[in-house]
Amino acid sequence: MNYDYEVIVVGGGHAGLEAAMAAAHLGKPTLLVTLNIKKMGNMPCNPSIGGSAKGIVVREIDALGGVMGIAADHEYLQIKFLNTSKGPGVQSLRTQEDKITYPAHIQSIALNTPNLTVIEEHVIALIHDDNHVFGVKTEEGNTFLSKAVILTTGTYMEAEILVGHTKVSSGPEGDTPSRGLSPYLESMGFKMLRLKTGTPPRIKRDSIDFSKTTPQKGMEGELAFSYETTKFIPLDEQIDCHLTYTTAETHRIINENLDKSSMYSGLVKGVGPIYCPSIEDKIVRFSDKPRHQLFLEPESRESDSIYLQGFSTSMPHDVQEKMVHSLPGLEHAEFLKYAYAIEYDSLNPLDLKPTLETKAWPGLYIAGQICGTSGYEEAAALGLMAGINAVLKIEDKNPLILRRDQAYIGVMIDDLVTKGIIDPYRLLSSRAEYRLLLRHDNADLRLSDIGHDVGLISEERYERFVNKRKEILKAIDILKASSPSTNSGIKEYLASIEYPNFVGGLTGEELLRRPRVSFNELRKFIPALEEINLNNSGIEQLEIIVKYEGYIEKQRQAAARFQKNEQVLIPKDTNYHDLEGLRLEARKKLARVAPHTLGQASRVSGVSPADIAVLLMHIKKGTTK
Repeated sequence: MNYDYEVIVVGGGHAGLEAAMAAAHLGKPTLLVTLNIKKMGNMPCNPSIGGSAKGIVVREIDALGGVMGIAADHEYLQIKFLNTSKGPGVQSLRTQEDKITYPAHIQSIALNTPNLTVIEEHVIALIHDDNHVFGVKTEEGNTFLSKAVILTTGTYMEAEILVGHTKVSSGPEGDTPSRGLSPYLESMGFKMLRLKTGTPPRIKRDSIDFSKTTPQKGMEGELAFSYETTKFIPLDEQIDCHLTYTTAETHRIINENLDKSSMYSGLVKGVGPIYCPSIEDKIVRFSDKPRHQLFLEPESRESDSIYLQGFSTSMPHDVQEKMVHSLPGLEHAEFLKYAYAIEYDSLNPLDLKPTLETKAWPGLYIAGQICGTSGYEEAAALGLMAGINAVLKIEDKNPLILRRDQAYIGVMIDDLVTKGIIDPYRLLSSRAEYRLLLRHDNADLRLSDIGHDVGLISEERYERFVNKRKEILKAIDILKASSPSTNSGIKEYLASIEYPNFVGGLTGEELLRRPRVSFNELRKFIPALEEINLNNSGIEQLEIIVKYEGYIEKQRQAAARFQKNEQVLIPKDTNYHDLEGLRLEARKKLARVAPHTLGQASRVSGVSPADIAVLLMHIKKGTTK
């Protein structure tokens, strides 16, 4: 067969861009088909990147060779480190992005990527034989053949915008929706899910009285998602966000108008995200709370639009105005855009392999919100993994499947393909059982070797990483072997940070484990450390490795025990329905998921430890058929 491209990506959102650029960077002629080139990388909801767990995912994307971190560091409005009062296992970075310059920058990267062709057409069908997908058809009458197709349609498939009692066929922000592809997928045997999300109103900046709100500033320092970033925006050039709250009047207005909300009128059919509910849903579900916090977040340096985070709603426009005008500082707010809810079709992630290839149709990959996720970061990570795995399969190489103790990306994909979804999936630090291993600081130590082996990390960048890793290990060896002399001034330093009466006898490593002891100060008293060449992020990694060594080692040991079941492969032709000793529920659930390993089987909802013991017995006896 003569292929037009090796990889075709459908959709130009965050998932599609990562998938297409990964395939192209790996040398595969790639076609990206999108409805609107100018909307590639668009942020129809909050123009922010990162947050709890999500910020770590962006770092993982960067460590693997993706582009989201690079784009996010380009011209952000504000940057800050979250959860700094807590341990390193839950700390993560968040930026308020510029809604105009972020898409423009990532579009520029994509449109100048070798091997990548971008066209504006509307995909309405797939080209396939009885068991393999190898191309797409467009509404414009064109067909394109490829070795792999990656669908990243976001929230556009059969999308409808809901406000009050009205429902309009539309994509996000009034964009053209994708029509035809969803029913075509159903004709191929896929069962579509109907999901919902929403977005708050946008308010004119000059109509807000910020004196009634609390400023929320960014942070100074060398903060970045990408390990390659060297330019940092000073705090005095960052733009403040502001905090306000709902009031008793807000709650009264909402309660009196619930029947007008799409959510409560019966108009909404899709399932919305549990962890990002509408404001009316918050008021109903948490009726005991006297108020809810809201953040006023700028959308761009080039516009006066303020995003009202936490105030997503599907109320009619006149009710939205009353609700917003009841908020401190927004009594005279002028609307630039009204809030809305949006419903769209997605696939069931249980239909996917851990590679994100569909089980029933080889050659077809799914990534982003069509997988049932929510958020730009989750979408970008899935797109990157789909792009990598599509190329690896084309090259007849082993797939890339990240473990749960290896990356948040591994946690997410395992959750999706093993447990499925009820509502749009959102990454949270609480989903990761080994989150002290999956830290913000060490994403490069965890994943750069993989990114280099795959081919997305250049030799020059990899050499810098290897040198940094060597410097960290060298510094740790020096700390273990050195004991600062009490004549060096160490006693005075330790006394100044509330460690009096130091009489010596401790190694540099033992001293660095103490709270408040910093590497930069300690190196003044250990001459051999002066030769260590590490930047601020490298020193941060070093300090966390030393200070949390005991806790980290415990999680490593737990992960090693966990891996025993992950190494037990389940035969592909296992007939769960006839396995004697398995409960009926376990048979049905295991047959639906078709887990690859005993470890994955143990995480399937409805499967008990007793079921796993039975399954292991059959695997050992060879009686799984």
